[in-house]
Amino acid sequence: MEHHIKTWAEVAPRLVAVAAGRDKADLVIRGGKLVNVQTREILDGWQVAVADGRFAYVGPDASHCVGDATRVIDAAGRYLIPGLCDGHMHIESGMLTPAEFAAAVIPHGTTTMFTDPHEIANVLGLRGVRMMHDEALMQPVNIYTQMPSCAPSAPGLETTGFEITAEDVAEAMGWPGIIGLGEMMNFPGVIHGDPQMLAEMAATMNAGKTVGGHYASPDKGIAFSAYVAGGAADDHEGTAEADALARVRNGMRSMMRLGSAWYDVESQITAVTEKGLDPRNFILCTDDSHSGTLVNDGHMNRVVRHAIDCGCDPLIALQMATINTATHFGLEREIGSIAPGRRADVILTSDLRTLPIEEVIARGQTVAKDGKITVECPHYDWPADARDTVHMGQALSDTDFAIPAPEGKNSVRAKVIGVVENQAPTEALTAELPVVDGLVEGQDDVYQIALVERHKGTGKVVNGFVSGFGYQGRMAMASTVAHDSHHMIVVGTDRAMMAAAANRLGEVGGGVTVWKDDAELALVELPIAGLMSDNPAADVAARADGMVAAMAACGCTLNNAYMQHSLLALVVIPSLRISDLGLVDVDKFEITELFEENA
Repeated sequence: MEHHIKTWAEVAPRLVAVAAGRDKADLVIRGGKLVNVQTREILDGWQVAVADGRFAYVGPDASHCVGDATRVIDAAGRYLIPGLCDGHMHIESGMLTPAEFAAAVIPHGTTTMFTDPHEIANVLGLRGVRMMHDEALMQPVNIYTQMPSCAPSAPGLETTGFEITAEDVAEAMGWPGIIGLGEMMNFPGVIHGDPQMLAEMAATMNAGKTVGGHYASPDKGIAFSAYVAGGAADDHEGTAEADALARVRNGMRSMMRLGSAWYDVESQITAVTEKGLDPRNFILCTDDSHSGTLVNDGHMNRVVRHAIDCGCDPLIALQMATINTATHFGLEREIGSIAPGRRADVILTSDLRTLPIEEVIARGQTVAKDGKITVECPHYDWPADARDTVHMGQALSDTDFAIPAPEGKNSVRAKVIGVVENQAPTEALTAELPVVDGLVEGQDDVYQIALVERHKGTGKVVNGFVSGFGYQGRMAMASTVAHDSHHMIVVGTDRAMMAAAANRLGEVGGGVTVWKDDAELALVELPIAGLMSDNPAADVAARADGMVAAMAACGCTLNNAYMQHSLLALVVIPSLRISDLGLVDVDKFEITELFEENA
């Protein structure tokens, strides 16, 4: 069942009647202080009246809207702020379905999400996107879907379960919940005039919708200008003030993210707090939040608090998580502010700096109170084939993870993927590694990484080396969450453990598993597309906590190391990655050899 909200046009007659006092409101909130994000002011004592899920009257006195059947909430001196909007995020990163993600974030005050389901697009194609879109529309809050643009994210460097075509994009633009195009990660394609990328953006622009950006290069010269000229309207890949400046000066919106592993607000918000730039072109988002963050720390409320802690005026920070986001997607007359005609998404909070989320109202209905959800988030009926997506072709053994040395070598200089704590980019390192019985072995903080093909059952395994997790002893960790192509990534110090971990995920239909000394320490089952669970966030978070503890038991000390693990195949972010086609030098956008020549 779709949670339908009537359009402003459909309910305008009633909104007019309620505002005029001829009809009575469904809900009136009084006794509070209204935070007006249109004007950036606090209006003490202002009241709101709601009818048919939308604001009818917003002003100093709504008593003329109150009738016998009107529900009246006394805000008791608290602030009324608009429901929070997440400008760019991937539901799958929470390892949850849209319904369970919504259930997890509603108590934190998130009432609108702009989601790009490109993870499932890589596994199940357009049909997977439709399933996510359909479940999103069933929810009691606003979940807008961006049609994924890049599956594969880097054609020629990886193989996905399905490919997204320009025809797919054009078709999706007619779906009711599609708000635009998901992040255009293939920035080299755009810069070099790739016809398919330009056709996808054209289909989006011709539909009057927003093209999401992703420019993950430090080059702010001609290449960046060419990318902006293609139509990308926002970018969340900035990590420094100069990145934010380059984007907003070119008419893009700078999306600053605080996810589970991304800490990119503090370094960019100085463009507003110190440089004094117009803040209306800055938007806050999460990009990727895992279930533990959602359960323990929050969602957009966490990002707004963080922006305030970084020196941002609370009202400006709120604008960056409400009206700025709405404006960007052409929804300023629908969401993002407390004003007549808009969806009645409002939060009651007693403090604008610490932002406790005390009551959440979405479309005029109380959906959470004191951190507890008070509504149902309906589930889509996921078909059997969406739960059967791990096709390895064969059971693996330790020999599948063997890395033969070049003939006659006692040691080799190997390229090594270097993980950087709290950062998406990796380093391209090299290490002198020993050869034992003809096979190259990891040593010290260098261990093996493998990418196991899991979409088409080819049985293919690509092997390499990775460093930075701190693993020790005989261990392995495997995951079918492997941005963006979502094959299987296995990292380990022991080939038999790597085989055991990989085979276990084949057996359960996907997820994450950690093994040590021939035993499984932790398992997070993600049966839907090998990416998501339809269990509640608290259950998934508890299993994820077990996974983090298991990684620590294997010697890993990195903050949020699972996120780093899952990004090791992300062949659009520098510098060195692994794919089903080999080791990828992202700086050059080409497949590279594992061993350095003449070393």
